[in-house]
Amino acid sequence: MIETCVILDIGGVLEFTPETGWVQRWEQRLDLPLGAIHERMYDVWRAGSVGDISEQEVHEQVAARLGLDAARIEAFMADLWAEYLGTPNVELIDHVQGLRGRCKLGILSNSSVGARQRETTLYHFDELVEQIVYSHEIGIEKPDPRAFEVACASMDVRPENCLFIDDVAVNVEAAQAAGMQAHLFEDNVGTITRIAAHLDAGPLVPGRVPLG
Repeated sequence: MIETCVILDIGGVLEFTPETGWVQRWEQRLDLPLGAIHERMYDVWRAGSVGDISEQEVHEQVAARLGLDAARIEAFMADLWAEYLGTPNVELIDHVQGLRGRCKLGILSNSSVGARQRETTLYHFDELVEQIVYSHEIGIEKPDPRAFEVACASMDVRPENCLFIDDVAVNVEAAQAAGMQAHLFEDNVGTITRIAAHLDAGPLVPGRVPLG
């Protein structure tokens, strides 16, 4: 039985997701003050991230709160998803692909309704890893410790034998507090090196101190 595990975040790790400026462009088009879109839509984005609202309901709220017709709703959401999905981190994805059979592989991602379908279509993450845990499907976002518990349970691994990789420091700290090993993603070289060290160490036994 394979006991070691690597669980990765998506945005900022498996995907490069720099800001595209789409929100500011829409605020200019709609003659809204800077920050108005996020202020008006904050509770909708939040509900979408934990599955309290459907994708159709998101579209309806965008239309109602920003005064958009059907065509502009589609254009607005296309711009949102273009930034959300970013571009693939090909080097890291290829490396993770090569780990199959050496350890269990999973994903834990703060997400939004509609993310699974789009990321599956574009990036085939469902073929890359064994389990994908999305916040909008479990109703819990990182850094809530329950998110890490769900991820480990879905992989049937002990937290101390799992390396979690994220680009957000507070999520890395929360994973460590939940008993996992964790690594802050800054670049591919450092992350690939850390994964290798994790796999070389093998499953932890009582009394062994995990790597930082």
